[in-house]
Amino acid sequence: MNGAGKTSTIKAMMGFQPPASGEIRLFGQPVSDAKARLQVGFLPETALYSPYLTPAETLRFYGELNGLKPRTLEARIDTLLEAVGILEKRNTLNRNLSKGMLQRVGIAQALLGDPKLLILDEVSSGLDPLGRRELRTLLKMQQERGITIFFSSHELGEVASLCDRILILHRGQLVAEQTRQSLEGRVGSLEDYFIQVVQAGRDLMGAEEQEAAA
Repeated sequence: MNGAGKTSTIKAMMGFQPPASGEIRLFGQPVSDAKARLQVGFLPETALYSPYLTPAETLRFYGELNGLKPRTLEARIDTLLEAVGILEKRNTLNRNLSKGMLQRVGIAQALLGDPKLLILDEVSSGLDPLGRRELRTLLKMQQERGITIFFSSHELGEVASLCDRILILHRGQLVAEQTRQSLEGRVGSLEDYFIQVVQAGRDLMGAEEQEAAA
C-alpha cells in the first residue's frame, strides 16, 4: 500500500536515513560498516543512470566504485547483461532505452558485486509481463545460489511466487509477519490475506495462533 513505509524501511536498511527508533545491522554490523555494505546489492524504486552512458559503461562505472578488478568486471558485465536479457543493447546509450530496459540495467547493477543480500524496492516497476517472468526466474536462480532477497512490491503474485517470509506494513507499522508455508491452505489468496490484515489493522491469524498457544 502506498505510504505504508516500505521505501523508508529500505532507506534505513541502506543507511540513507536513520531509523525512528531501534538499530539496523547487516551481517551483524552497523549499516554504516563499509565491509558489510559491500555484500549488499541495492536497486532503488527509481534508479537514475547517466543518459550519455551505455549499459556496459554504466556497469563498468559501478563496478569500479565497488573495487572490482578489471578482468573480473569485464567478464561479469556481459554475463549479467545476458542474464537480464539486454546483451544486444550493451553499447546503446541509456537515453535510447525504454524504462523496462533501464530497470534491467539496474538489476544487473545490483548483482554486479556478487552480493549475499539483495535489497530491491519495487523491482518489477516498468517491466512488461514477459520481463516480470524473466525477473522471477533470475531471482529464483539467485535464491538457489544462497542469496537472501529482501524486496518490496505491490505485486502480490510476485511476492507469493518468490518469498519465504512475508511482512506487511501499514501506516509505518509492521502489522503482520508470516511464512508463505504457514498461509497455505488457510487463506484463499495472498491478496485476501493482505486486505484482511489492512482492514483489521492487525494480523488476526497471528492473534489466533497466540490464543492457541496460551
